[in-house]
Amino acid sequence: METKVKTALEDIRPMLQQDGGDVEFVEFTTDNVVRVRLQGHCAGCPYSQMTVKNGIERILKEQYPEISAVEAVN
Repeated sequence: METKVKTALEDIRPMLQQDGGDVEFVEFTTDNVVRVRLQGHCAGCPYSQMTVKNGIERILKEQYPEISAVEAVN
């Protein structure tokens, strides 16, 4: 699953890079949570949680329903 998530993040990455940000895969937990680290402008953006939940999580869960959540870590 980790490889699939990393591949999906590669597809999401250009959208974030347009706004000066980026995303890094951190881990896929045993309880099916994807942990990512936002970078660039996304790291300090007040809308970063919305980006994670309404953007990254929505896209990943559409592709892989077994993912329970996406969380941003520092």
